[in-house]
Amino acid sequence: MAEARKDRKKARIPSRGSVIFGSRIARLIFASNLAGLAILIVGAMVLNEMRAGFVVSKKQDLVAQAQIFTSLLGEDATTPQPALDEEAARQTIVRLNLPERVRARIYLPNGEMIGDSFYLSERVDVDALPPLKEPGRVALWGRNLSEWAGNVFGPVMPRNSSDAIRTQTFEEEFDIAVRGGEAASQRFSDRGQRVISVSMPIQRVSAVVGVLTMEASDIDEIIRAERAALVPFIGVAVLVAFITSVLLTLGIARPLRRLSLAADRIRAGSSERIDVPALTSRKDEIGNLATSMQGMTEALIERIQANEQFAADVAHELKNPLTSIRSAVETAERVQGDPAATERLRAVIAQDVKRLDRLITDISNASRLEAEMTRVPSEHIDIARFVRDVVSTYDSLAHDEGTVTVQFTDATMGARLLVRGREGPLGQVIRNLVDNARSFSPAGGVVYVTLDQTNHGPQTVAQVRIEDGGPGIPEDKLDTIFNRFYTDRPKGTAFGNNSGLGLSIVRQIVATHRGKVWAENRAEGGARFCVDLPAS
Repeated sequence: MAEARKDRKKARIPSRGSVIFGSRIARLIFASNLAGLAILIVGAMVLNEMRAGFVVSKKQDLVAQAQIFTSLLGEDATTPQPALDEEAARQTIVRLNLPERVRARIYLPNGEMIGDSFYLSERVDVDALPPLKEPGRVALWGRNLSEWAGNVFGPVMPRNSSDAIRTQTFEEEFDIAVRGGEAASQRFSDRGQRVISVSMPIQRVSAVVGVLTMEASDIDEIIRAERAALVPFIGVAVLVAFITSVLLTLGIARPLRRLSLAADRIRAGSSERIDVPALTSRKDEIGNLATSMQGMTEALIERIQANEQFAADVAHELKNPLTSIRSAVETAERVQGDPAATERLRAVIAQDVKRLDRLITDISNASRLEAEMTRVPSEHIDIARFVRDVVSTYDSLAHDEGTVTVQFTDATMGARLLVRGREGPLGQVIRNLVDNARSFSPAGGVVYVTLDQTNHGPQTVAQVRIEDGGPGIPEDKLDTIFNRFYTDRPKGTAFGNNSGLGLSIVRQIVATHRGKVWAENRAEGGARFCVDLPAS
């Protein structure tokens, strides 16, 4: 059951992928944040293209009209000298019947204005004109900002065509026209209005006798209409942003809040585990987090229960020798006159004290083991060299008569197997198994330690076998011997030399190294302990 639970926990570990494209939540965040921005970008591109096209179209319209009007002025309002007939020029402007928002002005080459369609027109406005006032701060600020942006970004912004209109002053435009060229520009008037202006020379043969300037001032109305057209795009973008924010809140923030509350309940002791089945069924990082937290709490609960059981076992094991010591002390008080009985009781007390010392030492080692496994970093270990070095510590015992010796054999034929682990705990595994084998071996016997290479599927495994010549292990105890405080001492073994923690420590260390350990009986007699460690 424990191994099946571990397999399920291993299966819950999510695979690692790309931080952005491998994450479903990351893709959702990117898509939702870019959706509103994409709408605004598309809308701005469309409206900017419309505005640019309108400005160019307006310029071309003014150029066509100016060419026609300058031709008329050149024929009807010039004299042979050559010179411009001022009165005829003004009458020609009156007959042009220009649109309401188009203004035509005629200048002499010296810059003097001799005609303005706004003042010469016979059109009468029915509505009362609004009172004149200076342009507001917003209008002036907008004009200055547009002029600054045009000066700064104009040189680097790409032109759609050669018809793109530059921003320049009227004086610059007039100078071009008076030299015989055609000039077009856009600028802001003194009242903050955007103006499209075209200036063309009035010629008699090849002499420039005047300049015709035509201005259209209805650009601001078109821009305001475009801004109004941008409002739906902005509204849709805001709506999309709001909806995605709600979805992200429901999909991310709310589940994380639920996990936080569940963790708080566990910390406060009102719950034993995180119970969020709706989150663990999700197929994204939130589901992985919920599954990991649920597995973590289950592992913590198992650890707490194991510690409680360990504490109960320790109390039980310590109580036995203490009870024996107390009984011996009470008995010694009643048999003070019998030296032989007193000596026997003293031996019992000494033996129980030795047993207590062994228990306390092993319990302390077992308690420090888990902290050491997490504190000491792992490294690659040459397992053949390492096992040989551990076994060599028993060489000094080979000279004592009747002592069990230890022999090492490398059956890997020189293969250099590397195991990822910690030397201290792995050395304790070898020593515990060797000491256990020696305790069950007859006097003068031999404990055989063999290193071999095997495979579990595609995984190369380093296998360490420890074999003794003892009585073997009952078949029904092959797994029980790894339980805490389990002891089954052979005849003749001194009482108190075994605490029952050695094999339990071995299994715990091997498990943390992703290996396994088991016991079996040899056909020729004795027991065999096998330790499999994954090699790299």
